[in-house]
Amino acid sequence: MSETTSTNVEKKLPLNGRRAIPPNNSNDEENEVPEMEAFGLIPRGFNPRDYLRVEDIYMFKEPHEINKQEHHTDKYYNPKLIVRRGQPFQIQIYFNRPYKPETDQFWLEYLMGRYPQQNKGTYIPILVGNVLKPGQWGAKIIHRENNSIRLSIMSSTTCIIGKFRLYVAVWTPFGILRTRRNSATDTYILFNPWCQLDAVYLDDEKEREEYVLNDVGIVFHGNVEDIKSRSWSYGQFEENILDACLFLMDKAELELSGRGNPIKICRVASAVINSRDDNGVIAGSWNNTYDYGVAPSAWTGSVDILLEYYSSKQPVRYGQCWVFAGVFNTFLRCLGIPARLITNYSSAHDNNANLRLDFFLDDEGKVDTRLTKDSVWNYHCWNEAWMTRPDLPVGFGGWQVVDGTPQETSDGMYRCGPASVQAIKHGHVCFQFDAPFVYAEVNSDIFYTKMEKNGTQVIESIDTTHIGQLIVTKEVGGDGMRNITEEYKFREGSDEERLALETAVMYGVKKQSIRDTTYQPQTDVDMDFLAQKAVLGNDFKVTITFRNKSRNSYTATTYLSGNIVFYTGVTKNEFKKHSFSAKLEPSSSSSFDIVIKSSEYMSDLLEQASFHFFVTARINETGKILAVQKATVLEIPTLRIKTKGELVAGKEMSVIVEFTNPLKQTLENVTLRLEGPGVLRTIQKQFGRIATNSTLTWEVKCIPMRPGLRKLIASLTCDALRHVYGELNVQIQKP
Repeated sequence: MSETTSTNVEKKLPLNGRRAIPPNNSNDEENEVPEMEAFGLIPRGFNPRDYLRVEDIYMFKEPHEINKQEHHTDKYYNPKLIVRRGQPFQIQIYFNRPYKPETDQFWLEYLMGRYPQQNKGTYIPILVGNVLKPGQWGAKIIHRENNSIRLSIMSSTTCIIGKFRLYVAVWTPFGILRTRRNSATDTYILFNPWCQLDAVYLDDEKEREEYVLNDVGIVFHGNVEDIKSRSWSYGQFEENILDACLFLMDKAELELSGRGNPIKICRVASAVINSRDDNGVIAGSWNNTYDYGVAPSAWTGSVDILLEYYSSKQPVRYGQCWVFAGVFNTFLRCLGIPARLITNYSSAHDNNANLRLDFFLDDEGKVDTRLTKDSVWNYHCWNEAWMTRPDLPVGFGGWQVVDGTPQETSDGMYRCGPASVQAIKHGHVCFQFDAPFVYAEVNSDIFYTKMEKNGTQVIESIDTTHIGQLIVTKEVGGDGMRNITEEYKFREGSDEERLALETAVMYGVKKQSIRDTTYQPQTDVDMDFLAQKAVLGNDFKVTITFRNKSRNSYTATTYLSGNIVFYTGVTKNEFKKHSFSAKLEPSSSSSFDIVIKSSEYMSDLLEQASFHFFVTARINETGKILAVQKATVLEIPTLRIKTKGELVAGKEMSVIVEFTNPLKQTLENVTLRLEGPGVLRTIQKQFGRIATNSTLTWEVKCIPMRPGLRKLIASLTCDALRHVYGELNVQIQKP
């Protein structure tokens, strides 16, 4: 755009009848600030050099200096000053002569965006006073020496989050003299979980270290009976990540004036993390083909994804729920909002928030895939962010569910949250945002319904305990698992649970009463199903056990269907069908084993090696049906990581990754990834093939930058085998 056209645009702006100035929603854009702002005509003899003039500003912005130390921002790999709001920081100003408070008058100006305005919090003039008031903008002189003064500056506890430009303005009788635009004095201001007046204040130091400052985390996956875990590198302090996270808010077009509010930031971020409807960060793919992109299981952390998006401005391919949650966690922690990654096992993906998942059975008692639309995810990952909720009644602050995985639209966009965990637990789902959806994810019941020939529906059985069996997160200060199910729901079957459910129904969560349909369960026979733990590529057995509590003899026509499924519970195909007749003696138990051969499942296996078994049994004498479903996950081989050489910051060391192929087939087009925040940047390498039982070894040389306990994370991916991980804790010594 040439000069002339751009000035024409400038002139035309006020003619917009909707608003005097365009929306101010980019932290990156700037306005021009005059170095001399004259009050009127300037007399001929005026020489700006006769007045107080700023020669230099020293920001105390090095990681070891006072500001970054006191503000817990010394880990950010960023040369500029980064402080947290509501807490004083220091700068030193050098003038051309000693400062005389009687006659000299100067002030500071912090500006953000293209159209700074004082009432919007994007233009902040700060006069120097004698006292700093907690939680309000202000500055006072704490030291004077020769031509310099040292200031202590307090920012507001509701101040906008982002990058401010700093100017020092000096008053003269004929106009205001300002310092030149100098990007070295730019100041990032972040949320402050250490400050009691901040909306994200968290009172426990150990929790702040975990939920704000820890740059590595754990993702729990697998299923309830077989919990698996892997590390994820959040990397919120790595180079350019802070700018990339601020860019996400520009991309979401969040007005600058709204960026001091963690509720607004979470809501827009949950939409921009996924690419649906706004070209956001990650494109989801659940169909096992990942052309022109990276398989979701191959990512080891968030840094590559955010940096690629920041430079290309195009969605990064591909993600699934833990990738969305990992990147969202990086975003939140980077801006200073305490956050953690949550896994809900047996998560209901129900399309109309009616607390009921319907599985339809045909005449033989098999699940009818044509009619069954609902699915149970083996697990689903989301995030919790910690904040007060002044928009809700007292008691609903604290952890809030936010979810960047695109599942359902909310107010017209694919986003979810923030929804108060406390409100979900007590059934108060009337409080914004998206609480009914999350309530259904952890509380739905499974209805097994048989379609009769005449079109009537008969409910054969109801499973009230399968969904949301276990909700977990990483423990504070360790790599173990913390069970937080009790934070989302009362104990199954307790009075409180009933009350919470009635409250949720009262607030509009739809729950069909059993009275609408005919339902008499078979109470005197129980059926249970167990799958043996199995390693990928091996045979394993499953066991069906009946317990006949009555005094009658029964025969049960039993049907087992084994399906290879996506972790979302959606079936790819049925690989095993088996039916048999079981004789049930009175008052006794009987077990039946079925062998699953590797040849039956290997050719169609999906990347998370997940199976889903449906077992239905019809008691011939009574016509009643028993139904049970179970997910099971195979053991996937792991990578081995070791180090060679001294582990000292600034010295070269080697990292060695090894993998032995346990499958009865050659692996082709294998990609290895390795990363470790503070030790090495992510690197990846292609290998052509790994024959059966042969071992691949990859050695990488690196120079660790930061001392302390660090984690190395590696992943292997190829078409035949995914979700292969390895990790190693390393203690890097100080030089």
